[in-house]
Amino acid sequence: MRTLSSAMLQAIYAQETGVVPILLLTLSGPGITTIRVTSDAVNTVSNGQAFAPFPFMLTLPDDRADQIPQARLTIDAVDQRIADAVLKQLGNQPLTVTMQLVTSTDPDTVELQYTMTMREIEGDALTISGALHFDPILAEPFPGDLVTPSTLPGVFVIGS
Repeated sequence: MRTLSSAMLQAIYAQETGVVPILLLTLSGPGITTIRVTSDAVNTVSNGQAFAPFPFMLTLPDDRADQIPQARLTIDAVDQRIADAVLKQLGNQPLTVTMQLVTSTDPDTVELQYTMTMREIEGDALTISGALHFDPILAEPFPGDLVTPSTLPGVFVIGS
């Protein structure tokens, strides 16, 4: 369940509003300078961090129970610094992408936040794109602990 602030809900349900939802992306990884971009047309400062306006497209995952959610991020390669940083990761460790939803009237309040890894990165002269993966929670062992006499001695008490 995702909970949005009452101000965000009012803006969503209002017939007219001056509140604009803004998507902030932070791309980071080993060996690259952190990149912060905003979907807004002007610079956005959120919690002391500056986000530059930059064209990108985020394709959100399907909300299906039978598959692991996967989004896709496509960034225009108009800024050589961003293209170099993303393409530098090809064949290396994946990029970490943090997505935050804020509003134009209160950019310091993060309404939603997701952290994903960007893999399967590909690019050409116009765009760079990659698949965004959430943590592979289905690959986690279950149960998390082994039931052995050393980890759960109370289960193995015989007689009393």
